[in-house]
Amino acid sequence: MLIGELSERTGVSRRLLRYYEEQGLLESDRSANGYRVYAEDAPRTVRHIRALLDMGLATRTIASVLPCALGAEGEPLDLEMCPSLLATIRRELAELDARIDELQRNRGALAEQISG
Repeated sequence: MLIGELSERTGVSRRLLRYYEEQGLLESDRSANGYRVYAEDAPRTVRHIRALLDMGLATRTIASVLPCALGAEGEPLDLEMCPSLLATIRRELAELDARIDELQRNRGALAEQISG
Protein backbone atom coordinates (compact mmCIF):
# COMPACT_ATOMS: atom_id res chain seq x y z
CA MET A 1 0.00 0.00 0.00
CA LEU A 2 1.12 3.55 -0.65
CA ILE A 3 1.81 6.08 2.09
CA GLY A 4 -1.50 7.87 1.51
CA GLU A 5 -3.50 4.69 2.09
CA LEU A 6 -1.45 3.83 5.17
CA SER A 7 -2.05 7.33 6.50
CA GLU A 8 -5.77 7.02 5.86
CA ARG A 9 -6.02 3.56 7.45
CA THR A 10 -4.09 4.55 10.58
CA GLY A 11 -4.98 8.21 11.04
CA VAL A 12 -1.27 9.02 11.19
CA SER A 13 0.05 11.79 8.98
CA ARG A 14 2.34 11.04 6.07
CA ARG A 15 5.00 13.15 7.73
CA LEU A 16 4.92 11.00 10.87
CA LEU A 17 4.99 7.81 8.81
CA ARG A 18 8.14 9.06 7.07
CA TYR A 19 9.60 9.94 10.48
CA TYR A 20 8.86 6.43 11.79
CA GLU A 21 10.66 5.08 8.75
CA GLU A 22 13.66 7.36 9.35
CA GLN A 23 13.81 6.09 12.93
CA GLY A 24 13.88 2.48 11.75
CA LEU A 25 10.42 1.68 13.14
CA LEU A 26 8.63 1.16 9.84
CA GLU A 27 9.86 -0.32 6.59
CA SER A 28 8.89 0.34 3.01
CA ASP A 29 10.06 -0.64 -0.41
CA ARG A 30 10.25 1.72 -3.35
CA SER A 31 8.19 1.25 -6.48
CA ALA A 32 9.63 1.85 -9.95
CA ASN A 33 8.44 5.47 -9.78
CA GLY A 34 10.04 5.96 -6.33
CA TYR A 35 6.86 5.85 -4.23
CA ARG A 36 7.00 4.22 -0.82
CA VAL A 37 5.17 0.90 -0.75
CA TYR A 38 4.29 -0.60 2.63
CA ALA A 39 3.49 -4.22 3.45
CA GLU A 40 -0.05 -5.26 4.35
CA ASP A 41 0.88 -5.55 8.03
CA ALA A 42 2.10 -1.93 8.19
CA PRO A 43 -1.13 -0.65 9.83
CA ARG A 44 -0.57 -3.11 12.69
CA THR A 45 3.02 -1.91 13.07
CA VAL A 46 1.90 1.72 13.12
CA ARG A 47 -0.75 0.89 15.73
CA HIS A 48 1.94 -0.74 17.89
CA ILE A 49 4.22 2.28 17.48
CA ARG A 50 1.40 4.61 18.53
CA ALA A 51 0.53 2.48 21.56
CA LEU A 52 4.17 2.41 22.68
CA LEU A 53 4.45 6.18 22.19
CA ASP A 54 1.30 6.58 24.30
CA MET A 55 3.09 4.65 27.06
CA GLY A 56 5.73 7.38 27.02
CA LEU A 57 8.48 5.46 25.27
CA ALA A 58 10.87 7.33 23.00
CA THR A 59 11.28 6.20 19.40
CA ARG A 60 14.85 5.03 20.13
CA THR A 61 13.43 2.73 22.82
CA ILE A 62 10.52 1.62 20.66
CA ALA A 63 12.96 0.36 18.04
CA SER A 64 14.23 -2.24 20.51
CA VAL A 65 10.78 -3.05 21.95
CA LEU A 66 8.80 -3.29 18.70
CA PRO A 67 9.80 -6.90 17.92
CA CYS A 68 8.06 -7.92 21.19
CA ALA A 69 4.77 -6.24 20.21
CA LEU A 70 2.01 -8.68 19.36
CA GLY A 71 -1.65 -8.46 18.48
CA ALA A 72 -3.54 -8.42 15.24
CA GLU A 73 -5.06 -5.31 13.75
CA GLY A 74 -8.03 -4.19 15.79
CA GLU A 75 -6.82 -5.96 18.94
CA PRO A 76 -5.21 -4.24 21.93
CA LEU A 77 -1.43 -4.15 22.08
CA ASP A 78 0.05 -7.21 23.72
CA LEU A 79 3.73 -7.29 24.65
CA GLU A 80 5.61 -10.56 24.79
CA MET A 81 7.86 -10.26 27.82
CA CYS A 82 11.15 -11.05 26.09
CA PRO A 83 14.21 -10.41 28.32
CA SER A 84 15.20 -7.19 26.53
CA LEU A 85 11.68 -5.82 26.90
CA LEU A 86 11.53 -6.58 30.60
CA ALA A 87 14.86 -4.78 31.15
CA THR A 88 13.65 -1.84 29.06
CA ILE A 89 10.38 -1.54 30.97
CA ARG A 90 12.19 -1.69 34.31
CA ARG A 91 14.62 1.02 33.18
CA GLU A 92 11.79 3.22 31.90
CA LEU A 93 9.86 2.79 35.16
CA ALA A 94 12.93 3.76 37.20
CA GLU A 95 13.41 6.87 35.03
CA LEU A 96 9.73 7.80 35.44
CA ASP A 97 9.94 7.34 39.21
CA ALA A 98 13.02 9.61 39.33
CA ARG A 99 11.24 12.29 37.28
CA ILE A 100 8.13 12.04 39.47
CA ASP A 101 10.28 12.47 42.59
CA GLU A 102 11.97 15.52 41.07
CA LEU A 103 8.62 17.04 40.07
CA GLN A 104 7.25 16.49 43.58
CA ARG A 105 10.31 18.24 45.06
CA ASN A 106 9.86 21.12 42.62
CA ARG A 107 6.18 21.36 43.43
CA GLY A 108 6.89 21.39 47.14
CA ALA A 109 9.45 24.18 46.76
CA LEU A 110 7.05 26.29 44.71
CA ALA A 111 4.13 25.67 47.07
CA GLU A 112 6.34 26.69 49.99
CA GLN A 113 7.08 30.02 48.30
CA ILE A 114 3.43 30.99 48.00
CA SER A 115 2.35 29.70 51.39
CA GLY A 116 5.28 31.15 53.28
